[in-house]
Amino acid sequence: MQKKEGEIRIPSGCAITGFISRNGNRISGGDAIKSIEVMHDRSNGLGGGFAGYGIYPEYKDQYAFHIFYESSEAKDYTEKYLDRHFDIINLSKIPTKQVKEITKEPLIWRYFVNPLPTRVAASQLDEEEYVAQCVLKINKDHKDSFVFSSGKNMGVFKAVGFPEDVGRFYRLDEYAGYSWTVHGRYPTNTPGWWGGAHPFALLDYSIVHNGEISSYDANRRFIEMFGYQCTLQTDTEVITYIIDFLNRKKKLTLSEIAEVIAAPFWTTIERREPKECERLKYLRNVFAGMLITGPFSIILGYKGGLMALNDRLKLRSMVVGEKDDMFYIASEECAIRAICKDAEDIRAPRGGEAVIAELNEEGRRKCL
Repeated sequence: MQKKEGEIRIPSGCAITGFISRNGNRISGGDAIKSIEVMHDRSNGLGGGFAGYGIYPEYKDQYAFHIFYESSEAKDYTEKYLDRHFDIINLSKIPTKQVKEITKEPLIWRYFVNPLPTRVAASQLDEEEYVAQCVLKINKDHKDSFVFSSGKNMGVFKAVGFPEDVGRFYRLDEYAGYSWTVHGRYPTNTPGWWGGAHPFALLDYSIVHNGEISSYDANRRFIEMFGYQCTLQTDTEVITYIIDFLNRKKKLTLSEIAEVIAAPFWTTIERREPKECERLKYLRNVFAGMLITGPFSIILGYKGGLMALNDRLKLRSMVVGEKDDMFYIASEECAIRAICKDAEDIRAPRGGEAVIAELNEEGRRKCL
């Protein structure tokens, strides 16, 4: 008997797509839906999600918390915690509309908050670290509460379902941002649930990922030594925390981060010029626990830009393209053509090659 969709393992499954206007022009979330929809068959309906940057210009100075609650008791408990640690500027349900394919939705709320200065001072942490620790504490210790987005002027929207249905559920055609990333999930080793859908986010960083992290246990044990907690039942979560640690805390550039998580082979390093060889050896030795092995292609979203990265053997598909000020990334060329028929310079980055696109000066003036 022929197996039905969802009954067969497709190891190359999952779909990712993303785009950015370098000039900071705000693009409808409807384009993000169109781009992912043409890759429908790479998903199986067990997870989909979007991250939009520049979508909250009226609250761009506040942290936007998106939270799932499994019960009203969890909501009451977590809101008391938020009230003790933050000044809540605005709170509301995240607007949704009925989509028959999206079921068993939790309570989904949004909070625009500022950390209380007295709390930040007492913690002896900088503001971003204070916020990150609050988010991680809620996700670890607050039963049935999950903060799945916590950056400024950005937001993650995700659910169990095909991504195009998730986008319509959240009414994303009513949002506009300078950058979007999208994921259609085909889970192979971890459960499909609302918190486990992609993107995974912490502060302004978000990750969508196609592939499988065979080094997950080693990566998780290493990053948890620095106060992070992996609680969302999927391997991709650890990538977000590694990037937050390396970029925000250790101040590595994105190119250097790529050389850590998709590090060149030792034989490749040995062939480099002496100074470059020494630099790459240093990164591999100091951050050995953050080397990610296994097949992957990822898109990192962050304030002001996107980064595309394959594993060093390029075991998952990914292409990039451009048109005027627009830069596109996707698992397949069709996802780019769906929203830009005349896209140019379509190419497949090499394994381990970081491709970075950022707002230009005009875009930064508009958006940051």
